[in-house]
Amino acid sequence: MNSDDREPLLSTGSRDDPELDEGDVIFDSSEHSTEVRRLTFEEALEETGFGVFHFLLLCVCGWANASDAIEVLCISFLLPTARCDLLLSSSDMGLLTASIFLGMMVGGYVWGYMADQKGRRSVLVVSLAVNGLFGGLSSFAPWFWLFLLLRFISGIGVGGSVPVIFSYFSEFMPRHRRGAMISALATFWMAGNIVAAGLAWVVIPRTWAHWSIAGWTFQSWRLFVVLCSVPGLSSALLYRLLMPESPKFLMEVGREKDAIQVFSLMCRMNMGGSGKTFPQKCRLCIPEQHETRNNSQISLGERLKQDFTKGFKPIRHMFRSPLKSRSTVMFIAFYCISFGYYGLWMWFPELFARMEDGGSPCTNVVRPSPQQNQSCYPVKTEVYKESFMMAASNLPGNIFTILLMDSIGGKILLSGSLLVSGLSVFLIYVVKTKVHSLLLSCIFSGVSVIAWNALDVLAPELYPTKLRSSSLGFFTGVGRVAAITANLVFGALVDSDCAVPVLLVSALLLTGGGVAMLLPQTRQTELT
Repeated sequence: MNSDDREPLLSTGSRDDPELDEGDVIFDSSEHSTEVRRLTFEEALEETGFGVFHFLLLCVCGWANASDAIEVLCISFLLPTARCDLLLSSSDMGLLTASIFLGMMVGGYVWGYMADQKGRRSVLVVSLAVNGLFGGLSSFAPWFWLFLLLRFISGIGVGGSVPVIFSYFSEFMPRHRRGAMISALATFWMAGNIVAAGLAWVVIPRTWAHWSIAGWTFQSWRLFVVLCSVPGLSSALLYRLLMPESPKFLMEVGREKDAIQVFSLMCRMNMGGSGKTFPQKCRLCIPEQHETRNNSQISLGERLKQDFTKGFKPIRHMFRSPLKSRSTVMFIAFYCISFGYYGLWMWFPELFARMEDGGSPCTNVVRPSPQQNQSCYPVKTEVYKESFMMAASNLPGNIFTILLMDSIGGKILLSGSLLVSGLSVFLIYVVKTKVHSLLLSCIFSGVSVIAWNALDVLAPELYPTKLRSSSLGFFTGVGRVAAITANLVFGALVDSDCAVPVLLVSALLLTGGGVAMLLPQTRQTELT
């Protein structure tokens, strides 16, 4: 990836002018001032105003966030039918749901580190393209092992875009609007969830989507997987054509002219009707640049060793004072919510299928072997209707965080939502009817999304620019480890002792809620 690859359709103008010195940057403007203004990042953001650019950014980043949700969650919706065509046991299904999270764990930190080194935009373009391309190719895999491999590679792409999207988005937001706007961005995960559930409901039960080619059958669930790959590819195209690089990143690496051009573009789009432009003469407060060693004189082996050591340097910074305590709490919070959310969510369609004849998900544990295709066809649409209802139940939680994030702060919302989520999961185990299980599952869905939205706001605010994407990548990697563990545990125990994973989820969520109270309050803080 070339960090200089940054010519979006929303052009910021020419970067080079021989008439300008290194210090002053002049823009066409009606203002005439001889004084060179010196602006901090937050002051520059205030000068750009708030308007059209930020809502365009919300749409592009939101669609990318939704595409990640679709790619991650589509596996859960295809399990009730794909398990027959791929001859999957419950353990195989656990391995399949874990594969994308394993890819996300690998990709999360690597892409996050590259985003801190090379830029946010180029990493987003490539990671989203990897996500969509390999997700689409997986639909044509005739064997389970190949399907598993392609989903793993797709997960590597998702692992890059999830943390970088929020770093990129937060670095365009003025601090007094950051909480609400990041919460609005997080609601697009719900939108992706609804799209995936709706597609599954419409496509998977359809018999017209079944074709046989040379003895290989293309089932409706494969068409569903193809459709789920389209958002990722379209998101990569939108970033490539429309979006500039993050001005905060440009300032951090000393590219002052490029940063001012991005601020100027934002101002023109936001203030287009008022005639106001970005200051005619200004300097930005650029961090001190550190001299780097010339790698041309270093052997390949030594260079690889240096890159490997450098790659883990952000983690060492995160777990040293003064960041050590907050990093420890974030580690625990990410692990607890990821184990609980992805452990239950990826298995809800399968658990709902077990409740078709009534009862709770942990009472009907007898399932036919995967070779008995009559257990999968005809497809029972009730499972997808229930999954759609759960996806839609995210809406109240998302509205709640948009309205109250800036006034209450992420810390209180994170802790409270984890505690309520843990209690609702415990009650799922206690109740004995399908209706009560579905109602509590919807409550869990609506409340747990508040915890995710709070983490999306807290994580960018707790770390400086040079660590922001790396830290998000690391913690999402921690979450992937938790998701992998949860899905393997569910796959191993769902047939023999369903109560163990469900109660473990409840205990971890309650633990995470208590620990989250140790985080500092970051409401409307300046990004450093």
